Amino acid sequence: MRAGWIFAAALALGLTAYERDSVDAWIAATRLPILQVAVGTEILDRNGEVLRAYTTAGGRWRLGVDLGDVDPDFVAGLIAYEDGRFYTHHGVDLRALLRAGAQAAWNGRVVSGASTLTMQVARLLEGSGTGQVAGKWRQMRLALALERKLSKSEILQLYLNIAPYGGNLEGIRAATLAYFGKEPRRLTPAEIALLIALPQSPEARRPDRAPDAATAARTRVLARLVRDGLISADEAAAAQREAAPRARAPFPALAPHLSDSLRITNSGARQVQSTLDKPLQISLESLALETVSNIGAQVQIAIVVANHASGEVIASVGSAAYRADGRAGFVDMTTARRSPGSTLKPLIYGLAFDEGLGHPETLIDDRPTDFGGYRPQNFDRHFRGKLRMRSALQQSLNIPVVALTQALGPDKLLSALSRAGAQYDLPSGQAGLAIALGGIGVSLHDLVQLYAGIARGGVALPLTATPNAQGSGQRILSRAAAWQVGDILAGLPPPAGAPANRLAYKTGTSYGNRDAWAIGYDGAHVVGVWIGRPDGTPMPGALGADLAAPVLFSAFARIKPQLTPQPPAPPETLLVAGDQLPEPLREFRARGAAFDAKLGAPKLIFPPDGAEVELMKSGLLLRIEGGTAPYTIMANNAPLQAGLTAPEVMISTLTAGFVTLSVIDAQGRSTQSRIRLRNP
Repeated sequence: MRAGWIFAAALALGLTAYERDSVDAWIAATRLPILQVAVGTEILDRNGEVLRAYTTAGGRWRLGVDLGDVDPDFVAGLIAYEDGRFYTHHGVDLRALLRAGAQAAWNGRVVSGASTLTMQVARLLEGSGTGQVAGKWRQMRLALALERKLSKSEILQLYLNIAPYGGNLEGIRAATLAYFGKEPRRLTPAEIALLIALPQSPEARRPDRAPDAATAARTRVLARLVRDGLISADEAAAAQREAAPRARAPFPALAPHLSDSLRITNSGARQVQSTLDKPLQISLESLALETVSNIGAQVQIAIVVANHASGEVIASVGSAAYRADGRAGFVDMTTARRSPGSTLKPLIYGLAFDEGLGHPETLIDDRPTDFGGYRPQNFDRHFRGKLRMRSALQQSLNIPVVALTQALGPDKLLSALSRAGAQYDLPSGQAGLAIALGGIGVSLHDLVQLYAGIARGGVALPLTATPNAQGSGQRILSRAAAWQVGDILAGLPPPAGAPANRLAYKTGTSYGNRDAWAIGYDGAHVVGVWIGRPDGTPMPGALGADLAAPVLFSAFARIKPQLTPQPPAPPETLLVAGDQLPEPLREFRARGAAFDAKLGAPKLIFPPDGAEVELMKSGLLLRIEGGTAPYTIMANNAPLQAGLTAPEVMISTLTAGFVTLSVIDAQGRSTQSRIRLRNP
């Protein structure tokens, strides 16, 4: 106590010019600590709302705040309670020092403190103690130096960023987010009083651990605020009835995987603006949790939503929960490369339309075919015979799309993926026809980017999660081909229970039921959904149409109440029926194929094409000549019998009327007869 008296008396004494100069030089020579306070990075949504906050390197929750972003009533109350002459002293309040010293000498103990807000900032910056004489001298010297270096507003802002609020909470923003779940822009009198009281004894008054002590301290501050005329007695009474927080709220942790990436990319930034929409992100993270809770303990989900006109990502769910659990929630499944199943088929058809290999109304064969030793099967192991390309894509048939890939060449598909900005893995090291059916590794992010390019009229732009000016992009399809693909996909029926609409979408299931996909778009947004196990093990019975498609439709419902219509067809689009197409487009033929490609194909000797035949009681006898057994018999593109080895077969399931009979041999060669059946 005596040392404090000596110091206070020394300041009160008049000093000579030499002594004043010496004091001035002493203050000027003060070594200042680093005044740039380290704060945790914040990832913001498109409207400036916090998506995710990070601690400092030392594990402190210290989030940067500007003085103008803090409730002015809190600032006024803080100054009145802690340092009433803040705006008139130069860092040290001589009157307060004299008063504190006199009270201590009279009572034999410390009755009131004399630390100014500037001295508290000095102590917090250096971490010096509060009770030692040497520490007090250093705080006063540093406070005097700080007042020369900084404005009063800058000193206040420093205090608001580093004041302790219990545990690892530092600064007013960390405190209001943790205790009240809100920013410090508007605070109630009860909240203001608690926040003023906490830094004086942050551990003893922590409301989450010592609620009674916190409430008592709040009461004392409220009484002072009433005394100083900052609030009324009625406001104080209402504040007393307001429950004090008894637990800390979690800090925002939305879009954790994407936030981690943005933080790394923008290392050192206090705040990183993103294109995400916080309410939608919250909604889709909830949807992801709901989805996997009904599937299995090791099943995970990922969702990406983008505005396809700008390429801006507005929601990104890397997993259903960001934790180390059986679902491997720390793995960002939006960037993991997995087999895309059938989701590349729309691109293949679009490329074929551009190459003049077909049109949505072009006929194409779905029949057993050997592609140089590669013999793909349809999912249901049935063949539909001749059908329109539109139907072949909508039914996601495998034989037609492999035939188109063979005609295009696999490298053309890979080139289109590269122009779309998609990165891919080739398991075999080289491109084969199997890439049409998922024999390649592509990420959900890149598939959404690809579909965004199709939705944008065939021009691909990189998806972006930060606001920036996009370039012109690269064309992957012509406008007409992109529109034709979208028109085909918009004709798919929605999953059971989903609203009937014109959402252009495609599902996919990878080999062994390891990955379930659904990707779709309307006139404004594109959404991609992946469901699977991060370790790549199978999910028996899991299909994209059953698992991922309902989530896709639910995601669109959460984006907006109604879909944005698809644009009209570009003027250059050929909109005609199949029989009005130019002759080369009426039926698909691979480039380089001779028009006599069907030499050696089976022939339907009976009934011949154009015949009118009377049905016998036992049915209709078919006679086949040539070709290679076994044969598949189809009627009106529906399979009747497969694995036939004899050249004759009796078909008993036909009824009267016109029917197109097809015979497909083991080499994929076929013949047709259109006949009329009549009853006897």
